[in-house]
Amino acid sequence: MEREIPAMLRAREAIRPERFSFHSARMRMKKVVKEELAAMDRDSDRCALELSDAAVDVMGYACLVAIMAMGPGYHRESQQRLYKVTEENGHPAPVVSSAGALVETLTGMGAKRIAMVAPYMKPLTQTVAEYVEAEGVEVKDYLALEIPDNLEVAAQDPMNLTEHYKRLDLKNIDALVLSACVQMPSLAAIPQVEAEAGVPVLSASVATTRQMLLELGLDPVVPGAGSLLA
Repeated sequence: MEREIPAMLRAREAIRPERFSFHSARMRMKKVVKEELAAMDRDSDRCALELSDAAVDVMGYACLVAIMAMGPGYHRESQQRLYKVTEENGHPAPVVSSAGALVETLTGMGAKRIAMVAPYMKPLTQTVAEYVEAEGVEVKDYLALEIPDNLEVAAQDPMNLTEHYKRLDLKNIDALVLSACVQMPSLAAIPQVEAEAGVPVLSASVATTRQMLLELGLDPVVPGAGSLLA
């Protein structure tokens, strides 16, 4: 998120008048396992409080799987709780979670059946698939890259995804989620994969950017980020 969302907002600045500043507070997590994800989520209140000191206009909760590992529909509870933290601090700001952004974007675009790539181990990837399906979107196929180390996830070459996605069954899908994780880079690969696959291609970062722009009352338009933001 700290690389790709600012990159998309900078690209948008080339075609629209709005200008953005980016602020972050970090929840701790090293291994992408359920115990660390739960501890990470508990830390989110502190982060929301710190960021609200800066009177930001919108907040993005960056870890998709930390939310989804807490059970179906948890993004609604998390977003409401974190908003209340900002409200009590005197600087209310809408909160967009990458988990909520992904499912809301998929349902909003009318996607009924998808395929996705995730860096997580298979059990966590299955958890993500079940979370998405609980929101009414069938996950026809998924690829778990099984990378447990969070820093290794971030170090992936996004262009590797131009080959990884070919291992998925793309027949009769409505969209391809090229990275169901804001930590795994994918932005550079989205235009190429979309051109090859012939279906809308998005990522958790693209969906989060779109939802943040909508919360700001701005056109969700970003060049070079796929058809969803075209």
